[in-house]
This record gives sequence, C-alpha cells and structure tokens, in this order.
Amino acid sequence: MLDPEALTIGFARRFTGYKRATLILSDPQRLARLLNDPAHPVQLIFAGKAHPRDEEGKRLVQRVAELARQPAFARRLVFLEDYDMAVARALVQGADVWLNTPRRPLEASGTSGMKAMANGALNLSTLDGWWDEAWQGADPDEPIGWAIGRGEDYPDPALQDRLEAEALYGLLEQDVVPAFYERPGGLPRRWLARMKASIATLAPRYNTHRVVREYTQRCYLVGAERFRALAETGWGRARALAAWKERLQAAWPQVRVEAVKADLEGDLRVGQALDVWAWVSLGPLTPEEVRVEVYLGRLDPGGELAQAGATAMRPVEAKGPGRHLFQAEAVPCQMSGLHGLTVRVLPQHPDLPVPFLPGLIAWAGPESVAQQTSG
Repeated sequence: MLDPEALTIGFARRFTGYKRATLILSDPQRLARLLNDPAHPVQLIFAGKAHPRDEEGKRLVQRVAELARQPAFARRLVFLEDYDMAVARALVQGADVWLNTPRRPLEASGTSGMKAMANGALNLSTLDGWWDEAWQGADPDEPIGWAIGRGEDYPDPALQDRLEAEALYGLLEQDVVPAFYERPGGLPRRWLARMKASIATLAPRYNTHRVVREYTQRCYLVGAERFRALAETGWGRARALAAWKERLQAAWPQVRVEAVKADLEGDLRVGQALDVWAWVSLGPLTPEEVRVEVYLGRLDPGGELAQAGATAMRPVEAKGPGRHLFQAEAVPCQMSGLHGLTVRVLPQHPDLPVPFLPGLIAWAGPESVAQQTSG
C-alpha cells in the first residue's frame, strides 16, 4: 500500500507522552491536504510500542491507528504493528525524513535518528537530545536537515505543543516537501546536497567507534590512572582527599557570595569584554580550595540563565578574615539577546575529578548580582 516514489517520513520509537508521537497529527485536515497533494504526495509511517503500564503511551498508539483507518489517510498514513529490530532496520534504511518531536529537555539521546542519518535520511526534529548538539555544531551554510523551533522552553506544555506543531507544518509545507520534489534536470539536487552534508558532517561523530574511543580516552584510562595515583604510598592520597572532603563539608555553610560588580555602562555588544568582581566569604577555607566562576549567558522567557557558560575568577585581594575579592577579565558575550550573569563557588582540589559535589555549590543571591545586560 506504500508508494516507493512518494516522500516518506518515518517515526519509530517507544510511544510515551514526552515523545509526542501525535504532534504531527494535531491538525488532521491540514495534514490530509499535505499528504494527499497529487503533485507532491507524502506518506507517513509510524511504528512503535508503549509500555503495558503507560496508559498515555497506549492512547497515543490508539490515536495513530484510528487516524490511519480514516479514508482521508488511506495509503498515506500507516501504523506498522509488532515493532522490532527488523522493522526498525527497514525504516531507517527506507525513510527519506526521520521525524522526532520530543518535548524539551526530556530526550536523553534519540539514537534512531543517528541510524537513519547514517542511511541517508534527513532528520526533522525538535532541538533536544543528540539533534540539539548536532544542529548547534553544524555549519549553517551546509544544511544537514531541519530543526523544529529554535530550542525555546515554555512553562505551558500545551502552548509549546501548539507552537511547535505550527512550526512543523510550516517546515513541511514550505521547505521539506518542496525540496524533495524540486528536480531540475530530473534530480533533487537541493535534497541530495542536504543528504551529503548530513552524512559528511554527522557520521564521523555520531557513531559507536567514536563513543568507545572517547569513553576509553576520557573515562577508562583516566580512571585507571587516578586509581593508581590514589593507591600510592598505602592509599595516602586517598586518605588525604577523604579528610579534605570532611573538612570541606563542615566549612561549606560559611561559604557565600556577598556582592558582585560588573564593569558595564549601557548595552553590552556581542564580542565585547566584560570585567566582573566578586566579594566572597570562605570561612576557614582558602582561595586555593575553591573555584569561583562567573556564569554569564542568555536568559530564557522566564528570566533564567539558559545558554550560559562559566569563566574562572582569580583571587586578587584579601578583604579581612575569610573574605576575598575575586576578578574575571574579558568575560565574553558571544550572542545577542537579553543576558544575565551570576557568580558561583565550587570546591577545588588536585585529586577531585570534577568540582561538582552534592550540596557543595554556593550561588550569588539576587540582591548581590549585577544588572542584566542586553547584547
């Protein structure tokens, strides 16, 4: 019942609420017009299963199956039952577009999109999981697929669904379908260029060989070396680290950021340097035992730091017992929009693998933070 010449969109994964399998079904009449265009036909193939105890997931499967039986979607919308590895293999090899519509930021990865990419399918996805990382790291002059939205997060899930459904329909109608059927000289050259860019850009990075190599180099070998170092001299370094952690836990309630000042007059331009000072109380700890950082970036619609980065601050002056002035120079502002900054304090020790210990992070309060900036 499928047309081998029609643009084929695949959606195959576990059916559960946050994956929003039915987002593309939000407007059945609009979808029917899109799928049944006689000059530019589109077929939509669903496959997947819901956990037996996931009632919402089972309702999503039911919704897809019911719509597939309606005359308006005959031969254009298909639900494949008994989803398994064989079905998945055929889908990632045969789909032209791989659709993924998770609600940010709930997608852990989305590996099916990587498999489809390796087989030449173009990803059409919200910016979550692996696609967010892939999209942000790609060359904007060589499109690798399509992003639904720009990564916005909304406190109202219903509003987010409506806006992203509209964005999805718009992409399909105005870009995806026209690109597939635009064939000067008989070939979809714009489509082929996207396929080549997708494979060339993404396949070298999103593959198991890279994962195993990176885990080995960044985790396993580093962990083995760390084990050997801590075990030296009868586990002397390990005992010293444990004693330091106990002292740190006892002293941490006294750690706080008292005040923050930024060297800012008017709007901050993209790429402009910004100097920041912070007055920090450390109690019995020394500046060498902590890492003080400026956390600067764009604000989301709720006023929270969303796209931010950390820059280390250096101690410049003691301001009394347990009080120190820290400074960061040339903190970069890399993109336009409404920005904000704050300061945080983290533990620091040469034998500490990461500075994030449960409960041991001190943020500047709202009353001590510099004004928000607009780039």
